[in-house]
Amino acid sequence: MKILVATDAWHPQVNGVVRTLGHTAREAPGLGAAVEFLTPNEFRTLPMPSYPEIRLALTGPGAVERKLDKIAPDAIHIATEGPIGLAMRRVCIRRGLPFTTSFHTLFPDYLAERLPLPERWTREVTWAWLRRFHGAGAAVMAATPTLATELSSRGFKNVMIWPRGVDANLFRPRERVGLDLPRPIFLTVGRLAVEKNVEAFLALDLPGTKLVVGDGPARAGLARQYPKAVFLGTKQGEALAEIYAAADAFVFPSRTDTFGLVLLEALASGVPVAAFPAAAPRDVIGEAPVGRLDENLQRACLEALECSRDECRAFALKMTWEESARIFLDHVAQANQVVRTRRGWLKRRRRVPKPGNDVVDDAVDNVANDVVLAEQKACAASLVTSTTR
Repeated sequence: MKILVATDAWHPQVNGVVRTLGHTAREAPGLGAAVEFLTPNEFRTLPMPSYPEIRLALTGPGAVERKLDKIAPDAIHIATEGPIGLAMRRVCIRRGLPFTTSFHTLFPDYLAERLPLPERWTREVTWAWLRRFHGAGAAVMAATPTLATELSSRGFKNVMIWPRGVDANLFRPRERVGLDLPRPIFLTVGRLAVEKNVEAFLALDLPGTKLVVGDGPARAGLARQYPKAVFLGTKQGEALAEIYAAADAFVFPSRTDTFGLVLLEALASGVPVAAFPAAAPRDVIGEAPVGRLDENLQRACLEALECSRDECRAFALKMTWEESARIFLDHVAQANQVVRTRRGWLKRRRRVPKPGNDVVDDAVDNVANDVVLAEQKACAASLVTSTTR
């Protein structure tokens, strides 16, 4: 099976969406599939206002349609709601092609943090638009049970859980590198922007060192306001893994992230987590003794130092990118099969001779609908089983 993923998030961006898609593509061949991408790198782009490192593709349905014809995929997945995602969605609807989507970002919460507008515009209207965008697909994938529940409660249909994984070979306990910083070292990793709530961490009264890895529009202001914190900028690969392993605790101050891959990267490195009891850390950590979730983030940071680093590592080893990719591929295949089944029945129903009897007509309609519903329920049951294995 060849899957085309249309995404507005791609290299050189450094975020969870890009890492998730990259790991999924690397694992796919071992699972009998191939994943290809349609990204901003294939089009002219403009910098996104306030996020210049994010490039928005200057494209429309025509250019996307030509790329689609060239790749000729067996299935289509739309990963983002940007220009590429919008254009691919329009092409799929016009051609009658089934597609799946994934929900990565709580845009209503982000907009509420950044824009001085009434809640109706930052939340209600945004949720309505997102519901319409994803509603045209065969299914929408969410990273956690909490996010899936929220989407369903807001009227999203056919929500499937697509959990994440971690590269436990890269992110692992190591000999601590010589950071030459006072201990304990409290580390945070991520984009430095207002919605990440990094200031809630930097403002804490903690011993040792606050270490920040990442970049973004808020970095300069945070560095000026908190000169005692150490800002290292963006790090990747081995350099990032070494920093994780050198930390004593990992602090995750975000309240709006839908998952937080950095949580798994820290745990795989043997580093306990301190966070608010927000959706992402609750879903990732739950009641496991690998961190502390507390509305008092200072207390969570200090208590996290008492957690077993061995237990942190063992916990993360249960979550692999291979399993994450397998679930993604299953979701894509099964969601597309539901659409094919529905369309096949509708075509066969149209070929049924008109008996001139309203009762018989109604019976044919009911049988067709019952079969489609049965297929959808069977698909949903298998998805629940696969994601809880």
